[in-house]
Amino acid sequence: MRKIKVGVVGCGGICRGTYMDNMMYRFHVIEVVGVCDLIDSRAQYMVDKYGVKKMSFEEMLADSEIEVIVNLTYPESHFEISSRALKAGKHVYCEKMMAPTFEEASELARLAEENGVLFTTAPDTFLGAWEQSARKYLDDGVIGKPVTIHAQCTSHYEPETPFFDLAPKYFFFPLHYGGGFPFDLGGYYIHQMINLLGSIKRVTGFGGNMNPVRKYTNPKHPKYGEDFEVNTPTTLMAALEFECGVVGTFHISSDSQGTHSFQITGTDGVFNLGDPNSFRDTISVERRGAAPAGEGMVAGQMPKSEIGAVVDDGNDDQTLGEPVSSQKVNLPLLHGFYSSSRGVGLADMCYAILNGRRPRCHYDIGLHAIEVIHGIQESCKTGKIYEMTTKCERPAPIRTSALSDTAQEATLDD
Repeated sequence: MRKIKVGVVGCGGICRGTYMDNMMYRFHVIEVVGVCDLIDSRAQYMVDKYGVKKMSFEEMLADSEIEVIVNLTYPESHFEISSRALKAGKHVYCEKMMAPTFEEASELARLAEENGVLFTTAPDTFLGAWEQSARKYLDDGVIGKPVTIHAQCTSHYEPETPFFDLAPKYFFFPLHYGGGFPFDLGGYYIHQMINLLGSIKRVTGFGGNMNPVRKYTNPKHPKYGEDFEVNTPTTLMAALEFECGVVGTFHISSDSQGTHSFQITGTDGVFNLGDPNSFRDTISVERRGAAPAGEGMVAGQMPKSEIGAVVDDGNDDQTLGEPVSSQKVNLPLLHGFYSSSRGVGLADMCYAILNGRRPRCHYDIGLHAIEVIHGIQESCKTGKIYEMTTKCERPAPIRTSALSDTAQEATLDD
């Protein structure tokens, strides 16, 4: 099988973690030719550990063998790196999100079309085991027709590390332009919502940057007690209307303590979803008949806990409509990529190049996700409903499999 040669730009924490290991050892279709970083020691670490070539960005763009540029830089650099690569006729895979603003993201989409190259973006976790299994269960009608979706993720992002953003090792991008919590973690939820339900029609919201001026709070920091400015949205509460008719809420904040909730309600049940930042998580369904009848239950008799109108038949026996509860069961995962699989979107893109098909992490999903956040912010400012201007194609599902961890890549060769 022909491998797709890639050049990696940005050798920081996200590259140093699972990305590089997966590109080198997990996905057979990927061949890393070279790496580059403005901080030479980072690139040299990759050379020493993996035996790849250290290159300049200009050398990568000039290398005819390199087909894909993998952009793992900080959000502020995404537009510059991706735009230069697209103009050079390279396919691009970009870490989340594709650009800090909707305007820049739109320009990158235009450049990809103008130069006839593929442009794909993270997060790619929606290709993971629980996310793809949830997609199949939903499409198969496990909760009937979807009615509402609710996503909430909050955390406490404050400058409490000793160096915070003064040293590259501690660069805390979630409080920097283009890296705020709605982009950093919110993108995972939006991409999975698109995977499950398709495009969003309009949005409205409240919030923004509720505390723009903050202090360095760690006594070990050289700027302890001094103010700094946060120039990115940190708390958003939004209502969403999907093209398919489903309505939902989206609550994302880095200003409070940690919470997580992700749920879809349907005409026949409730779907409890996992963490879209993880490839493997628990999913469950709550619905009547989801589990075997309880002990002593007579066939055809409704349990006392089921929700319904009480029917008075004149006696004290259990009546047909007495309240009873739905039964909750965990659902098995039916798909691969259940271990940490960062880069699966890149592997999928490589197979798209080989097989002449549309990549599942196509830029139109990333562009749509950026506009969702942009639209919520606009609604916060204007107090009006924001009508989305972009649509995206719901990505093709990955087939179910019982393949071993090393063979799961085969499900992308379609």
